[in-house]
This record gives sequence, structure tokens and C-alpha cells, in this order.
Amino acid sequence: MPSWQGKSKGNKLGYRIFIGVLRLGGVRPAYFLLAFVASYYCLFSYRSSQSIFQYFHRKLGYTRFRALISVYRNYYVFGQTLIDKIVVMAGIPNRFTFHFDGEENLHQMVAGGRGGILLSAHLGNWEVAGHLFTRLQTRINIVMFDGEHQRIKDYLAGITGGRHVNVIVLKDDLSHIYAIHDALSKQELVCMHADRFMEGNKTADMSFLGETARFPIGPFLLASTFRVPVSLVFAFKETSRHYHLYATEPKVYQGAKQGGLEQSMQDFVTVMEEKVKLYPLQWFNYYDFWSKD
Repeated sequence: MPSWQGKSKGNKLGYRIFIGVLRLGGVRPAYFLLAFVASYYCLFSYRSSQSIFQYFHRKLGYTRFRALISVYRNYYVFGQTLIDKIVVMAGIPNRFTFHFDGEENLHQMVAGGRGGILLSAHLGNWEVAGHLFTRLQTRINIVMFDGEHQRIKDYLAGITGGRHVNVIVLKDDLSHIYAIHDALSKQELVCMHADRFMEGNKTADMSFLGETARFPIGPFLLASTFRVPVSLVFAFKETSRHYHLYATEPKVYQGAKQGGLEQSMQDFVTVMEEKVKLYPLQWFNYYDFWSKD
């Protein structure tokens, strides 16, 4: 099944262990422990390992050996991003630095007084930039699946004190649509991932890394329906202590009948493919993204 199942990797016990290590010894010992955790996932998380292997081997053209090594490195980098989020959330002393390409684009959206939509993907580690939300003089609304919302809500509240961030949970009754509309009517920003979907969601086929993949229509339909500025945002770990953040220039899409839906999806997939090629190890979709079943 190509759809995501609504749960991300990681559990409370794992978080507690790493928080303890971080408080006692800092980031380096936690990264050292992570080497063993990444090895465990390589050996015993067969389905996700197979999916990531095929991503490196079939989509990026890596040799089998290089793809196998990259599976381990992918798990390790993913673990690093989780540790980094804990460090920032808990206020643990750190030496992280950030370079923001396009922060002025977000300030432009806020100054425009129309609200806006920020689209991202499970690439890199956008949450580690949560503290930067406080620099935007508006409220940020994070849209997410119910299986993820409490963990992320607690994380963001720990960074911002809950003043700048609100979580909107995707629900079957579509009540989240009204919450999103309400946020945009107040000239707030709405941030959501646009690469995953649950079974039953409406999707469209798009060419991605040389093969057709299904993408959710919902985020792009919102963008073309509300006709508010849209920026594509990503954050990537470039060294053990440095992150590079990106925000594209805001763009307003016309309605679906005028081709706005298709154009917004194509723009997103184009930028997403560009970032995947720049940061191949930071692809964190642990299922068969291209499955047609």
C-alpha cells in the first residue's frame, strides 16, 4: 500500500533514553549511541530498509553496495535530526547554527496581510527551525495527522511557549478545513506537509525522480481555492552543527479551473526533487513512495 500509515518512527522510551544521555553528556554521546540504534533499524526494520534501499538504488542510481551503506547513513541522519529537535526543545546548550535562504519571503507574506500557506515535505528537519517562528510577527498553524500531533505540539510549545504556534489536526469530518479557513481569515500562516497521504485521500499522479508517484491533492487544492500566497519551506542538516533553511518566493495560484491546482503541484514536486538530489540522505519517507498497489 503506497499510502503512509499515520505513524512516525520513534517512541517515548527512546526519547527518554536520549534525553537522559543529552542531559548528562550532551550531543556527542547521544550521536555515539545513535550509531547502534541506526544499526538495529538496518537489521530489523525490513520494510522501511527495503523501501529506502530501493530509493537509493532505483531512483538515485546508486550501486547496491553504496545503497546499502546509504540506508545506514539515512537512519543515522534521521536519528540526528530527532536528537537535534530534543536539544532545541529542552533548551540544552548547543552550538547549532542556521543559514536561512528566503526568510525575507516569509516576512513578506506576513507583511502582505493576507495570511499564507507554507508547504513542506518529509525531507530534512523543518521542526528544528521552530524557534525561528517567533521572529515572524504572526501565528503559525501546523496541520498534521492525529498520530503525530501531540508529540509535535509538545515540541513546538516547548520552543515558543505556545504563543506563536497552533496545531490543526486532520480529521475525517473535515473540520480541519474550517480551522484552516479561520486561520487564513485572520492573516495567519498555515504550514503542512504535502508529500504523504492516508488511504482514502484524493491523490494525483506526478512524475517524481523518473517514475510516477501519488501526491495528496488536499494541500494544493487549499492553495488554489483560498488564493493566498504559498511558499515552499525546507530545512536540511549540512554538518553536525549547521542547518540550511529554504523558503521560496511567495506565489498565488489561481483556482483549479484556471490550472492553479496542477501548477501548484508541479512547482512543489519540482522543488522537492531538486532538494532530494541536493540532500539525498535526508529523505525520510519509510515506505514504498512509488507503489502503484
